[in-house]
Amino acid sequence: MKAIALIAHDRCKQDMIAFARVHSATLRQRALIATRTTGMLLERDAGLEVECVLSGPEGGDLQIGAQIAEGNIAAVIFLRDVLTSQPHEPDITALLRVCDVHNIPLATNLATAELLVAGLA
Repeated sequence: MKAIALIAHDRCKQDMIAFARVHSATLRQRALIATRTTGMLLERDAGLEVECVLSGPEGGDLQIGAQIAEGNIAAVIFLRDVLTSQPHEPDITALLRVCDVHNIPLATNLATAELLVAGLA
């Protein structure tokens, strides 16, 4: 079964944890992959089992993008802080592009994340 990728910028990590707690039953039905800090927090604070890749600025977004290109990801939930400049913005743009190229559902805020998880449930 294909995985769900979970990514959250620093200002959005607590929102991701709260979201994961509410939707833990659905999320537990899939393999989960996340950038390192987000994944570690989801394991510790939401009790989920998560495969962690590198943190976003270290190339984790690109690692998840490669997993998408290889057909291993069903959906991406990426809670973005669009009001803060990110040092790895080109990597973020590449991840968003690969989702579009491979027709992968992508949620970038809590409202679309709710819809995405409802569709997977």
